[in-house]
Amino acid sequence: MPSPQLVPRHRNPLQSTPVNTMLAFTASNVECVDVSKSSHPISTGIGFFDHMIDQLNSHAQIGVAVTVSKQTGDEHVANGNGASASSSNLINRYAGDDQREIVSIVGAAIGKELRKIVHTSNNGTCSSKSSRFCCPLDEAIVECIITKQPNASNEEGQLTKFTLPPYGKYPANKGRSKIGQLQTSCIESFFVALAEHSGLNISLTKIRGDNGHHVVESAFKAFSRALRNLIDGTDTNDYTSDAFEQMWGVKSESHAAGLALGREGKLERCTKETSILVHALLDGGENGSVKVDTGIKTMDDFVSILAKEACISMEVKCKGDLYVDDHHTSEDVAIAIGQVMNTALGTKAGLNRMWCAVGTYGEAEVEVTMDLSNRPCITHNLSLSSNPNGEEYAGDLSVEMLDHVLESLVINSKFTVHFVERKTGKNVRDTALAAACAYGRALRMCAAVDPRRAGKTASSKGTLSV
Repeated sequence: MPSPQLVPRHRNPLQSTPVNTMLAFTASNVECVDVSKSSHPISTGIGFFDHMIDQLNSHAQIGVAVTVSKQTGDEHVANGNGASASSSNLINRYAGDDQREIVSIVGAAIGKELRKIVHTSNNGTCSSKSSRFCCPLDEAIVECIITKQPNASNEEGQLTKFTLPPYGKYPANKGRSKIGQLQTSCIESFFVALAEHSGLNISLTKIRGDNGHHVVESAFKAFSRALRNLIDGTDTNDYTSDAFEQMWGVKSESHAAGLALGREGKLERCTKETSILVHALLDGGENGSVKVDTGIKTMDDFVSILAKEACISMEVKCKGDLYVDDHHTSEDVAIAIGQVMNTALGTKAGLNRMWCAVGTYGEAEVEVTMDLSNRPCITHNLSLSSNPNGEEYAGDLSVEMLDHVLESLVINSKFTVHFVERKTGKNVRDTALAAACAYGRALRMCAAVDPRRAGKTASSKGTLSV
């Protein structure tokens, strides 16, 4: 890939300020506490900005606090302390002020605190110098890549790529200029200052997204998740490192906690069209049993690969009216598996919740980004209707039903899932099985227990149930 173009820096208001120029704002009560909660609030004077910074609490597991105050001479304006910021007017008290200065000050302040965590993690070294994470938010998905240079604890970082604008498609070709009370033109300035003062190189790329709110939230969550992995020394799609084994491997606390939950789902249903049994054990694959018989070989292979990559023991039996078509059998199997997975995962409290994974089969390569969101949504760019060979069937499964299988599986699991075709397979069947591989790998990591969460949900709203 070509080297990313560096984004021109905005002047940071904390640097190179003429001595006769007084800043209008200051940041106080600034904290970034690793795997803990801060005792101070997030109160920047812009409500939506507060909500975005709070994603670091939920998804990076870093307790963040910052209060922005106006200055009059050397005195802070009293309402900037944020102690009783409960009314809408106080929460958005600086909505009409110079937001670029505010977000830059906040980015610099948080960046300085993050530098202390990032460059001292793992006894001053980090086995993963780069961390990548994609975050799905309904139809939107943003990729974040964070790079930590060796021995760069005193160096400035840079925002190397930023392609979030336009923020949504309403209005067309323009997107939103403001979300809540946050001016979208200032978002880049926050990440410029954050990168500079944290000593990290940060890249943010919008893969897709029609809703401006979703695009911005996806970016903050992707950054938070990539940051958490960087601190842990892990990275998506690297399942062999010592850090990964320690955090998520079969001898980890996470693995033991997952087994202790005894998660299981079972469903039997019989209609005039199909008779189905689905039984799944989230046992880390220790039982090692995956038995699938649907009467459709491509479906059998798809489900088997998914279960094995997810480290799930699974039994699927279906007797359907294949003398009519493959529609009822493939659809009902996908629905049943989705419903069983939703049952087995329960409230999702304490789980890792999000992950992205790549799967390959033959020449096909597919990436799946998954969120156990309880907000069902599927988006994909798989070459199905536009497959280069004009195939009507993926093996013995009709291509139109493959599309419907993916939708039925995701919707009934109540997941948010993005499929991104990275390399087109020589046929649709290979693409389908690459998708199954990626789906299973992502599911394994989403369903993993994160002991640091102590049974609490990875969400800024505190629950995924409503």
